Amino acid sequence: MSDTLTWRPKAGEIPTQPGVYRFRDEKNRVLYVGKAKNLRARLSNYFAPLHTLHERTRRMVLTARSVEWTVVASEFESLQLEYTWIKEFEPPFNVKFRDDKTYPYLAVTLGDEVPRVMVTRNRKIPGAKYFGPYTKVWAIRETVDQMLKAFPMRSCSEGVYKRAQQTGRPCLLGDIGKCAAPCVRRVSLDEHRRIADDFVSFMGGNDSRYIADLQRWMREAAAEFDYESAARYRDQIAALENALEKSAVVLRDRVDADVFGIAHDELAAAVQQFIVRGGRIRGVRSWVVDKELDVELGELVETVLQNAYDGDDTPPREVLVPALPDDATDLERFLGQLRGGSKVDLRVAQRGEKASLAKTVEMNAKNALALYKTRRSGDFVARSQALADLQEALGMPEAPLRMECYDVSHLSGTNIVASMVVFEDGLPRKDQYRRFNVADSTDDTESLYQVLTRRLAYLKDEPTAAGSPEDRDAVIPVSTGDATEEQSGDETALDAGTPIDAAALDGDPGPDAASGTRPGKFAYRPNLLIVDGGQPQVQAAARALEESGVTGIQLAGIAKRLEEIWLPDSDFPIILPRNSDALFLIQRIRDEAHRFAITHQRQRRKRDINSQLSEIPGLGPSRVRELLRHFGSVTRLKAAEPAAIAEVKGIGPTLAAAIVERLHAPRE
Repeated sequence: MSDTLTWRPKAGEIPTQPGVYRFRDEKNRVLYVGKAKNLRARLSNYFAPLHTLHERTRRMVLTARSVEWTVVASEFESLQLEYTWIKEFEPPFNVKFRDDKTYPYLAVTLGDEVPRVMVTRNRKIPGAKYFGPYTKVWAIRETVDQMLKAFPMRSCSEGVYKRAQQTGRPCLLGDIGKCAAPCVRRVSLDEHRRIADDFVSFMGGNDSRYIADLQRWMREAAAEFDYESAARYRDQIAALENALEKSAVVLRDRVDADVFGIAHDELAAAVQQFIVRGGRIRGVRSWVVDKELDVELGELVETVLQNAYDGDDTPPREVLVPALPDDATDLERFLGQLRGGSKVDLRVAQRGEKASLAKTVEMNAKNALALYKTRRSGDFVARSQALADLQEALGMPEAPLRMECYDVSHLSGTNIVASMVVFEDGLPRKDQYRRFNVADSTDDTESLYQVLTRRLAYLKDEPTAAGSPEDRDAVIPVSTGDATEEQSGDETALDAGTPIDAAALDGDPGPDAASGTRPGKFAYRPNLLIVDGGQPQVQAAARALEESGVTGIQLAGIAKRLEEIWLPDSDFPIILPRNSDALFLIQRIRDEAHRFAITHQRQRRKRDINSQLSEIPGLGPSRVRELLRHFGSVTRLKAAEPAAIAEVKGIGPTLAAAIVERLHAPRE
């Protein structure tokens, strides 16, 4: 296959002005829409040698058969045109938004002759004023019920309203004081509209001002001995305060802002939007973003905002985001136009209460992304489909019901450890996780080779078929031939490479610990071995598998940057569909192996630095703790000069010099 595209336009043909470009396929369908400050510079990135492109970008340009562009006068115009074209063509390679639910809104139909307040999911009512979105219907109905005590506006349906007009009798809400009953002319239409306007103003953030007015009117009525009016104002104040208690106060009064949090990986992103009006959270919205091409956080923020304010949603005066896009100024102008020409301040919160709220929103986004992935992996139908897809993609004779994934972690070649995590039927089996310590290795491939050689040794003389009852009930002794067992707190480390049961690492040695045996789970034969890495790591694992003499086990590697699946002796990777359940399952087991390995590596590093420092005369446990607290990390301590170390409480120049000498001494 040629490393260039036959349809590629000549560089001199592409203008250097700002503009918008469209990639089209052989059927003239628009595949991708993008904008650029300099069209020639941006498009040259797509026409680089194919092997240098991100996999999904390469797939897009190989699918395309032409590219066209439109020059505009400014970056701001390119932003507007890009937004219009994405909505018009819905290109498959642009970021796709999938709202995870249809949210309920509180709507006031100001376009009607007699405005009505209602809870609805319809965002296209002409002339309606919307508040929300809200996460729970029952919560917004409770709010409306309290609000109608203070603002008795119409909330009945069209049929109920017309029937009351015809009979001259109001509905029950009119009788109990939760409607001013314009249907029977207890109030004029103008008076009822003023009530509706007050309702909208209160929901828009003028709550404290309105309550202050009610309190003043109540005192004035009481002073004039108009106790009936004072009691009515009192009840209205109580109803409004009760409604406000259901909205958390997060910022100062009169602060209107939308706060966005984004958690993303290579394939998807979760977005959280907190809608703050009058300093209170008036609504929360969350949705999932499918990422077809690899985009940076700033570019993702731009797309998120374009979609968040699509339709009737109007941006507030302030929008807080996790990162600013390159064209933040033009994006502010674009949002300002949606706001009717008013200024919109787009920024990243750095400190104070807004930064604290932004962290909360980001945490919600991270939890939403984790939940989204867990649900996809945890659903029985999705798991079954994922295992079937993996079987087909890898050419396996049966589905990989038991998978083991390996990852290596180290710090600049020191404290080398590896992890093995186990998934059965698409779910983690944490009681069968293992950790390995690697005494000496040249690189990650050599470490993987060592670890898999040790692991596969348990399968050489397997007496029974994998998964048989005899195998599952067997026990094997802890290997002690060349293994040195060390105890440190509640963690067991077998430096010569004997694998450890994860339960023992957590301080629970298991029922067989006293007898020196452990259950034979480590002898279970996996259907699929996965290593974290590309071709080099897979080749190292294949060498260990071949030398072990074990057969019937499929081997694969997943390269993190491009999410490619590599098989032994394969020149090209397997590309699973971007949003497939199979890829989500592979990602999850890979991420779990990485988490398990890095946790163990950090524990060893902490133990290692403490043991090194404790050997220095005059440096006791309290001074070691003070050193680590002062510098915050081992890396910073190792990089510090003696003068900086001497500034720590209890550490003088002589002791500081001894610390530096010990930390930089060659390891035996």
